[in-house]
Amino acid sequence: MTDSYGWTGKDRRVQRIIHSASGTTFLVPLDHSLADGPVASAAGFGGLVEAMAANEVDGIIVHKGRVRFLPADALGRLALIVHLNGSTQHAPDADEKILVGAVEEAVALGADGVSVHINLGSGTEAAQLTDLGAVAGSCARWGLPLLAMVYPRGPRITDPADPVLLAHAANVAADLGADIVKLPYTGSPVTMREVVEASPIPVVTAGGGVHADSGTFLDLIDSTMESGVLGVAVGRNVFQAADPGALARSVARRVHAGPRSLEPLAALRQELSEAAL
Repeated sequence: MTDSYGWTGKDRRVQRIIHSASGTTFLVPLDHSLADGPVASAAGFGGLVEAMAANEVDGIIVHKGRVRFLPADALGRLALIVHLNGSTQHAPDADEKILVGAVEEAVALGADGVSVHINLGSGTEAAQLTDLGAVAGSCARWGLPLLAMVYPRGPRITDPADPVLLAHAANVAADLGADIVKLPYTGSPVTMREVVEASPIPVVTAGGGVHADSGTFLDLIDSTMESGVLGVAVGRNVFQAADPGALARSVARRVHAGPRSLEPLAALRQELSEAAL
């Protein structure tokens, strides 16, 4: 639905996900506990979320059941994105992502958005694409932004950072109704810009493997932001850091310094408004 000023519910929720001054976003996925095991102790998880809220992170990504254990005050300062599918590292095919939540559940939890993970090129790609399309339809009905995490992973994928392949992944997300797409970084701001320019929707990049040296990792964030992405979604490199809050703050300040304009936000709002017509 659209209000008298032309804004939809999805528009309003997007405002929670994107930093108002910079038009960029820094998200911290904390959904790894389903796939890989605990990212912190039961008591420490809440403290980790508190640290994210206190250090300029824009939003977190968690599974539906985790929301009930999160500190309400911290959630008041963070966008909440509920992740709707998953698998564990113990499965016969860890690349097979199964829906474990619904958009309606995320709405009931007060989520600002939902996310779905797709492994492009996996043995179960067809089922995952079907799920993405169905979730996008529900998001359109409920006015909830959809972040599609589209990773090239499968027996026929030889270079998961190939810009041509990542541009295809971005367009898969857009064609099936996602509002933002999360992709691996190509490793170069020049080739990543090609991916961004080929994508009809804003792109955020994944943090990638864990970097032992924080300086090297922060240089990577600077390089990524030069490509014109909407922002970054960094999990392990933050929550496995010796001081997650301090590293999050350093990342946030780099992300919120660029791309030095509100163009990504304006483009996203225009796209969402047109979709609502």
